[in-house]
Amino acid sequence: QVQLVESGGGLVQAGGSLRLSCAASGTIFRINEMGWYRQAPGKEREEVARISSGGNTNYADSAKGRFTISRDNAKNTVYLQMNSLKPEDTAVYYCDARIGLTMGDYWGRHYWGQGTQVTVSS
Repeated sequence: QVQLVESGGGLVQAGGSLRLSCAASGTIFRINEMGWYRQAPGKEREEVARISSGGNTNYADSAKGRFTISRDNAKNTVYLQMNSLKPEDTAVYYCDARIGLTMGDYWGRHYWGQGTQVTVSS
């Protein structure tokens, strides 16, 4: 029932920018924390940024100063603004959301999107 769909990936030159979006849909009572992860070929999935329901954020060291995570609760959407992109940012980017389906589901569970490809060329 619950789906997360990422968009905004693509091919960009080094130094350029992309804005990723992830919209959650379905039977959702509450969305708690949301975040972005990425996975490059041959590497493990890495947390890039996350944002709490109250708007508190944290970032991977590699993203600090370049990436900004934000959310629009009315749209059940999380964004990742990526500036000053580097070739090492090339990866599939996934969004994650901790979602409660009912009032009693206080903590919720994690749902994942299927990813969007970001490729940064030199």
